[in-house]
Amino acid sequence: MNLISTLRLTSFYCAALLTLASAHSACAAEATSFPAVVVDDVATVFTAPARWETQDWKTAGWATLAVVGVAVVADRPVRDFMCKQSKISSCPEAGPNAEVKNSALTTIENFGQTYALGVMGGFYLAGVISDNEKSVQVSQDLVAASLSSALVNQSIKIFANRSRPRDNQGTDDFKGFTGLNNNSSFPSGHTTEAFTLASVIASHYEETWVGATAYSVAGLVGVARMYHDAHFASDVVASALIGTFVGKSIVKHNRTLRTGKVALLPMIGPDFAGVQVVGNF
Repeated sequence: MNLISTLRLTSFYCAALLTLASAHSACAAEATSFPAVVVDDVATVFTAPARWETQDWKTAGWATLAVVGVAVVADRPVRDFMCKQSKISSCPEAGPNAEVKNSALTTIENFGQTYALGVMGGFYLAGVISDNEKSVQVSQDLVAASLSSALVNQSIKIFANRSRPRDNQGTDDFKGFTGLNNNSSFPSGHTTEAFTLASVIASHYEETWVGATAYSVAGLVGVARMYHDAHFASDVVASALIGTFVGKSIVKHNRTLRTGKVALLPMIGPDFAGVQVVGNF
């Protein structure tokens, strides 16, 4: 996902944010509006290292080591393997007309971009229609976490500026900051978004099959990006870690914010429209 695609997707997030904000305005002095919550969520994610304790830094260190290890050990052989399967024209030794589309992976890949908006909207509509506060909260966390992870992802892209596999510049071609208009491979925007959605959904539901399904789809998004010669294995691993961290952090943080808060939920029917006061008391 390049900068233009990220900005376009972010505009969709903002539209979703405004829609949810209009339906969830504060109705008590101590209540926090949804836009304010999102701003707080983004700030929480970006300032998280300032609050980390020793174990958190150790975890971050191991995660970084894992990404570096994958880059050194797996990037080249995984790309070679994917090229043999996909026959994408950008792969070495592939003919100019060798590209073979995989419709299943192309469809799954969209869960890291356009379909993500459908997931957010689906939870929100399901919550409104069935009067399910939890589903609405999931949709709110999805929007906040997606915006936060997109900002983190794009910030790293801008300063890493890594060549994509299809550029055939090797696995260690990191140009560094050269401006905002780039098409950096590290990390994968699609995969970050997919794991953000998966971690938020899995954090809200205790059922094992929910988490397994969500993370499986997210993993397949990463596979699809490698299959299409858009990302190296280390890009995908880094993205999975970023998305999971951001998603879980947002859910944990917002649970605290919602304690004692009240909000207005829309009530829509064939012959009426109104609002319902909900919250934790």
